[in-house]
Amino acid sequence: MKGRPLEIDIPEIRAEVEAAFARYEQALVTNDVPVLEELFRDAPETIRYGAAENLYGMEEIRAFRRARPAMGLERRLERTVITTFGRDFAVANTMFRRENAPGRLGRQSQSWVRFPEGWRVVAAHVSVVPE
Repeated sequence: MKGRPLEIDIPEIRAEVEAAFARYEQALVTNDVPVLEELFRDAPETIRYGAAENLYGMEEIRAFRRARPAMGLERRLERTVITTFGRDFAVANTMFRRENAPGRLGRQSQSWVRFPEGWRVVAAHVSVVPE
């Protein structure tokens, strides 16, 4: 890479993304749909692959969020890793377990980008596999 090397995990940038990730997690388990929608970039390029759905663009993501049942959303996170690259891009990966899904392990990855309005998810993937 020519020029200045890319800084990884600048402490204050990582703290910003960790806070955005924590806000997303709280909104997810409490089904706070307005916050969930706010934290995904409102654009046709935003993608969310879910455990049982493939959503292209914020309109599809919004429709899914608004129709999703609000029960059984509690989960326990494990091995969360958030890495920032420079000042405007980050990835967050975590595994999760739900009481209502014994023997199943969830995996979630998100790509976060800083926009003028704040940190937003531009791509996400959720899958569940046998433990």
